[in-house]
Amino acid sequence: MIRVLVAGLGNMGQSHALAYHKDPNCQIVGLVNRGPRPLAAGLEGYSLFQDYAEALAATKPDLVCIATYSDSHADYAVAAMEAGAHVFVEKPLATTVADAQRVVDAAIRLGRKLVVGYILRHHPSWQRLIAEARALGGPYVFRLNLNQQSSGPTWEVHKALMQTTPPIVDCGVHYVDVMLQITDAAPVEVRGMGLRLADDIAPDMYNYGHFQVLFTDGSLGWYEAGWGPMMSDTAFFVKDVVSPRGAVSIRMPESARSDDIDTHTRTSTLRVHRVGLGHEDLSMADEPGHQELCDREQAFMARAIAEDLDLARHMQDAVRSLAICLAADQSVRTGRIVTL
Repeated sequence: MIRVLVAGLGNMGQSHALAYHKDPNCQIVGLVNRGPRPLAAGLEGYSLFQDYAEALAATKPDLVCIATYSDSHADYAVAAMEAGAHVFVEKPLATTVADAQRVVDAAIRLGRKLVVGYILRHHPSWQRLIAEARALGGPYVFRLNLNQQSSGPTWEVHKALMQTTPPIVDCGVHYVDVMLQITDAAPVEVRGMGLRLADDIAPDMYNYGHFQVLFTDGSLGWYEAGWGPMMSDTAFFVKDVVSPRGAVSIRMPESARSDDIDTHTRTSTLRVHRVGLGHEDLSMADEPGHQELCDREQAFMARAIAEDLDLARHMQDAVRSLAICLAADQSVRTGRIVTL
């Protein structure tokens, strides 16, 4: 039985907690949130803490799930590992590359398992997209975006996230991680642009950005992300990987909406185009929704512990994807190309 402490009870934290709640191999020993929070059905009976250090000392967990705001991830993760626990931490792993590497170094030094919440790694359609793209061979052009026309409570969540993290970093790490799984090449250069489109966000923040990243094998990637009530709901979901031998693309139905959280993980149809051979449409019907993907993430976390899985490449990709997105943010803010 894996004793689990969950820190952070926002949307993702509660989804992860529900995954542990349903897993017969896990036992939740505590939930941590800085203030009162309505809890999803099934989570009401667990011990609640407001102080993370107190919860860690009181519950002595085998695993800590960290779903707090990004600026606490590194310190919370290292503290958990030093207390004897394995760690699942939501993306991004940290807010600086140095902190991300500090977490990875702690996991290696202490022999702990560290899994970062790249939810698309557990999605069968994205796994298929990555496999089909790798089969085509590089070099690649990656064209990926995730724009959300957010309003009301969702916009409030986005504004809170933007106290520390711009959209191209918060969401970008997911899709740069996909790039890294397709090309084994190292990133070498990043160019970014961004624009502040709202007056009610943090004063030094921008809510729209895009960047380009170049890799040692000649591959290049483009990623775009924007949040807010002003964002267009046209072309909000572009997912293309192009190679000299063809392309793999996610095609969404006309009914897809940018403000629907499941839209950003569901794929509808995967189109594989091969030069000289036409295209093949692969139906992705009956794919997992958001909660089931969280269930799969936590099942993988439990398997990593039980089977002593080698997570070296996973951790390397987590640091690299963050480095690329933070370099993009640096490029936005300085107006200069960043060399990695």
